[in-house]
Amino acid sequence: MSRKVFSFVTLVLVAALLVVSCGGPAPTEAPTEEPEEAPPEAPAAPGGELEIFSWWTAGGEAEGLEAMLEIFQGQYPDVEIINATVAGGAGVDARAVLATRMQGGDPPGSFQVHAGHELIDTYVVADQMEPVTFLYEEEGWLDVYPPDLIDILSYEGDVWSVPVNIHRANVLWYNTAVFEENGLEPPGTMEEFFEVAEALEAVGVIPLSLGESWTEVHLFETVLLGTLGPDAYAGLWTGATDWGSAEVKEALDNFDRTLDYVNEDYAALSWDQATQLVIDGTAAMNIMGDWAEGYFKAQGWTPGVEFGWAPSPGSGGSFDALSDSFGLPKGAPNRDAVVAWLKVCGSKEGQDAFNPIKGSIPAHTGADRSLYDEYLQSALDDFAQDAIVPSLMHGAAASPSWQQDVIDAVGLFVGSRDVDAFQDALSAAAGM
Repeated sequence: MSRKVFSFVTLVLVAALLVVSCGGPAPTEAPTEEPEEAPPEAPAAPGGELEIFSWWTAGGEAEGLEAMLEIFQGQYPDVEIINATVAGGAGVDARAVLATRMQGGDPPGSFQVHAGHELIDTYVVADQMEPVTFLYEEEGWLDVYPPDLIDILSYEGDVWSVPVNIHRANVLWYNTAVFEENGLEPPGTMEEFFEVAEALEAVGVIPLSLGESWTEVHLFETVLLGTLGPDAYAGLWTGATDWGSAEVKEALDNFDRTLDYVNEDYAALSWDQATQLVIDGTAAMNIMGDWAEGYFKAQGWTPGVEFGWAPSPGSGGSFDALSDSFGLPKGAPNRDAVVAWLKVCGSKEGQDAFNPIKGSIPAHTGADRSLYDEYLQSALDDFAQDAIVPSLMHGAAASPSWQQDVIDAVGLFVGSRDVDAFQDALSAAAGM
């Protein structure tokens, strides 16, 4: 083989070997991708049992609670609700049961409590509650609850409960048929009340229905408010108004006179039984908080048709306020479920389910006004424009010990009808 042929063959073989060995130009390596971080797992929905402790057993309030529990169950179906209720208006009996349980280290998951002194002076100061400020921050509630209400719920920089409503204590309810038959108008002043009461008594109708002892105190605070006006009434609880003054004496005289027009069996009746007297037509009027509206509706009555309402005599322009709320006890069983319950309590959805049935207005300012009836819309308007004063009987005005002293004084007075001794007892309770 000639050298030229050899060289050509050699070149061809080398080229072939290069093609085989290299397979063309080397491919570019794909960049290594960092593995995507998995999204954080959502916290597991709570399960187990949750005990809700309240005194809501009467018509309207029981149904309202059930409506809010249905909202909760729809969101947290794995939680079994224990609806633990203790009958007795204003929570008088329930509070005694709750106190025993809290002192014994056996708190319910969450419990109904009046916002303000009733919760703070009893359980917050005793270090038996967890603050719920974190919920207000997480849920944006600081922007949707009235600042004055948040102040009532707060102590030492923290918020301690979640309000589900706002109630008005100073409402006079009346049977419209009885008033129309007798040509009467709802009384606006104390003197007008006495005139209407005389007219009703003359035709054999009980002017004013009354019930057990706490309703006597409830009536008493509305007479104080109607006689003194909002500023002087509020001053009773701050020390600005003297319990020994002539103006307070006038209020006590008005209360004494009012008792002349109530049913004789008042001590044997619960608040809702006293309200039933108005439905039956046995009595014409009842002075009660607007939970009575929930009771009227539960009995098939329609606001503005079978029953009417007005501010209790003399108290027009004042809104005697209280709020039901729920808190987070320290050591509460199933804390996650309790927190979930509090979120529903404070939500627009929860309050719009509860309040139209209960007969109260929402604490949440974003609630749907169209869901509320004629009376409740009037209460929303009044709350926005009236002078707001705190209820004594329902835990907003005074410490529990002072409240109890007033309850005791009213109880003694209803039996004795000694106005001077009554005023002395009230002054002593106030430390004057």
